[in-house]
Amino acid sequence: MPNKQKKGKKKVAAAPLAAKKVEPKKVVNPLFEKRPKNFGIGQDIQPKRDLSRFVRWPKYIRLQRQVAILKQRLKVPPPINQFTQALDRQTATQLFKLMDKYRPETRQEKAARLQGRAEERVKGKPDAPTKRPPVVRSGVNTVTALIEKKKAQLVVIAHDVDPIEIVLFLPALCRKMGVPYCIVKGKARLGQVVHRKTATCLAFTTVNPEDKAQLSKLVDAVKTNFNDRADEIRRHWGGGVMGSKSLARIAKFEKAKAKELAQKSA
Repeated sequence: MPNKQKKGKKKVAAAPLAAKKVEPKKVVNPLFEKRPKNFGIGQDIQPKRDLSRFVRWPKYIRLQRQVAILKQRLKVPPPINQFTQALDRQTATQLFKLMDKYRPETRQEKAARLQGRAEERVKGKPDAPTKRPPVVRSGVNTVTALIEKKKAQLVVIAHDVDPIEIVLFLPALCRKMGVPYCIVKGKARLGQVVHRKTATCLAFTTVNPEDKAQLSKLVDAVKTNFNDRADEIRRHWGGGVMGSKSLARIAKFEKAKAKELAQKSA
């Protein structure tokens, strides 16, 4: 009987051998010897790395960072959260330019003024008290008294006062008495105006006639941003921002829940 041919896949012809590319040999300069470093224990010095994550930071720095994280995590009530919404940069620049014109005199300037006044009296001239120039008033007690008497034309409050309870009541008091107020960034920046390290709040009482138009413009801008937005500020809570791990855990739980519902419906 004739042999039956076996059925199967046909063999494909092998591809022709490709000509191997001859790589040119690298010319090694005998003058430069390879000296690979060994970073084992007791061997070569380790390369410089960013070890800030492993640093034992001072306690005050750790507390600062923990407070910053806690403020993000916890729900912040509206009276405290309003201090995160500061005046915009352009308006703040104009405000500080105006405040710089009404800086109170330094101790040296005061001493020089009183010295000149004393010298005039020694010469036999009558004592003429100098008229007090218009300056910005500083300090919580002073500013509170000016607001209650409705003498303050504009109140400027720092956003980072610690403890915040010192100035917490000021926005509500300003709204009640109809006094324009604004919150600006930096108690240190306010302190520079009155020759101190820091200042919680400042207030304008009077300005020169040439600056009245500029002050009225600032007052209008401040009113629209703060005084007129009282209802919105009262409702706006802050914080409640979870960390990446918590968000991932919640997302995983929600995904499992959605999968279970899909299986039930199917």
